[in-house]
Amino acid sequence: MSLEEVTWDKVKTSSPDPDHNGNNTIRLGIPKGSLQDATIALFARAGFNVYANGRSYFPVIDDPEIECMLIRAQEMARYVEHGALDAGLTGTDWVSESGLEIQPVADLVYAKQSRGRVRWVLAVPDDSKYQNAEDLAGCIIATELVNATRHYFQKKNIPVTVEFSWGATEVKAPQLADAIVEVTETGSSLKANRLRIIDTVVESVTQLIANRNAWQDDWKRKKIENMALMLRGAIAAQGRVGLMLNVRKNDLPAVLAVLPALNAPTISSLSDCEWVAVNTILEETLVRDILPKLKEANATGIVEYPLNKVVL
Repeated sequence: MSLEEVTWDKVKTSSPDPDHNGNNTIRLGIPKGSLQDATIALFARAGFNVYANGRSYFPVIDDPEIECMLIRAQEMARYVEHGALDAGLTGTDWVSESGLEIQPVADLVYAKQSRGRVRWVLAVPDDSKYQNAEDLAGCIIATELVNATRHYFQKKNIPVTVEFSWGATEVKAPQLADAIVEVTETGSSLKANRLRIIDTVVESVTQLIANRNAWQDDWKRKKIENMALMLRGAIAAQGRVGLMLNVRKNDLPAVLAVLPALNAPTISSLSDCEWVAVNTILEETLVRDILPKLKEANATGIVEYPLNKVVL
């Protein structure tokens, strides 16, 4: 079954409607494949519970104003630009590769395994004679990211033949190509296939994008912006915890000297005028080192608590 056949009853393209027509629904594309689980987990932390059936292209979400559809990240920009979707999540790599006109809404720095960016890298076999991009003049490069790869070599004025790869790109060098351009988070898959990175072609982050006509609809724009706010808040909270404590005013400078803060710690008066309460946010990995130092600085009632969202 083609993707065009897997649609809502009748998928209508978005049209500008400043007054809104009462159809209070956002059609949202969730990336199918490697980003799917990480995206659904991010939405859960943001307060949206998404339930995906393995055989259905239409996950259920606990927000009646959102309808979800699973779309490959490589195709997301096309369906958002055409208006089959009001918004979707994909990589900035695929947005750039498509060359289509969409509305960027928010960069969301998360990936399949980490909170970092992913890289499209130029890689060759471990035992290859090639040491840099210039050595590949006249060679064949296999990749899914054809346009970005061509642009990379054209900027360097290196003549190569870039061939589209339908998948399993790591196994194509050296038998089917001299080098590959492939996406990686950790580099472990490339190492497992005895490949060596010689350069980074482009970096990418996940991006929430919107259809430009949908963006002109006041209701849809506000709904998408609010969704972006919650997603960014969930990402900002990852790996961070809150810490609250009490301390005598005389000991406050020593406590503040220990605390690194996302912003300045919040200091509140207590019923006992000799004491204050301190509330702050910090990286969870720092707590094991900082908490004993706080105790040494005469802090008491120290409480560490988890964070769901941090909205700056």
